[in-house]
Amino acid sequence: MAQLYSNLKFLRYTDHLEALRVQRVVAPVHIRIKPMNHCNHDCWYCAYRVSNLQLGEDIDYKDTIPRAKMFEIVDDVIAMGVQAVTFSGGGEPLLYKPLPEVVQRLAEGGVRVATLTNGANLKGKVADAFADYGTWVRVSTDAWDDASYAKSRNIRVGEFSQLLNNMTNFSARQSKCVLGVSFIVDGTNCTHLYDACVLLKNAGVNHVKFSGVVVSNSGAENNLYHSKIRETVTEQIEKSRTLADEHFSVINHYHDLDERFQKQYQSCPYLMFLTVIGADLKVYTCQDKAFTVSGTLGSIAKRSFRDFWFSDENRQRLFGLNPSKECVHHCVSHAKNQAILDLLSIDPEHGVFV
Repeated sequence: MAQLYSNLKFLRYTDHLEALRVQRVVAPVHIRIKPMNHCNHDCWYCAYRVSNLQLGEDIDYKDTIPRAKMFEIVDDVIAMGVQAVTFSGGGEPLLYKPLPEVVQRLAEGGVRVATLTNGANLKGKVADAFADYGTWVRVSTDAWDDASYAKSRNIRVGEFSQLLNNMTNFSARQSKCVLGVSFIVDGTNCTHLYDACVLLKNAGVNHVKFSGVVVSNSGAENNLYHSKIRETVTEQIEKSRTLADEHFSVINHYHDLDERFQKQYQSCPYLMFLTVIGADLKVYTCQDKAFTVSGTLGSIAKRSFRDFWFSDENRQRLFGLNPSKECVHHCVSHAKNQAILDLLSIDPEHGVFV
């Protein structure tokens, strides 16, 4: 089975690496667009909706990217040569009504398209769009039955069964769009990871990626939380791996979180590869700093994304961000940044001695 996740994908983009060496701005490879901040779920751990996590401190749940502005962004993305767009939250992206048309226009313009979703609306026209044009759909879940799903997300009992039905129907289309699951591991579900994988595999899911829930802005506090369940989680993941075959795999991203909070480096090279456009029409450094003042690159409410991205204002912010001071929080790009910075630091005279 081809590898879907890797910290080394950046190696394919030599022009971006060279741009970093000379502090030149090039179009991002990948953009996350958060089309709306309304969500039909209320997950207990959602960083955009709980007060004890830094992410989303400035979020306005009423914000939505206007249809005309979205298509302006889409046209800019295509013209700039951006390679991929992922729709995510914020809120639940599949509730955004123009999304099927947006997905089609991006795909027909040569941009690969994907989405992160709770899967409740993975049906109808939006499911058709991703089946026809999407590269992947990744459903976020944390449960193994209707009761656990309803409790963790403050929704009615029965929606987990509906989710499994949505995924079964989507996988039955036999499209090229990969259907995956991001499973958030916590102290409640840690003894049921295998049970969940059995259900998800039967629903036609291609893979399940396990990640630890983030419960604090402190890496040490997160590790303390997970230290109490780590042995159980490890056993459950290994048991789940016995389900693997040519159509299904288990990906283990359950790891210590502390190192992803403290950074020793003074620049964030991954900003040149991935950026975020929020429903408030602000451009953010990354998903870990979306809807925060410190993560704001600038606004595109009254200017095009393309104009903003190549502006001197953005260039100064991109190359001025100091993660050791501004990013003392969870960072999904930490390992990628370390790898890029290690590569850029190699002495060219000695780099030939491979």
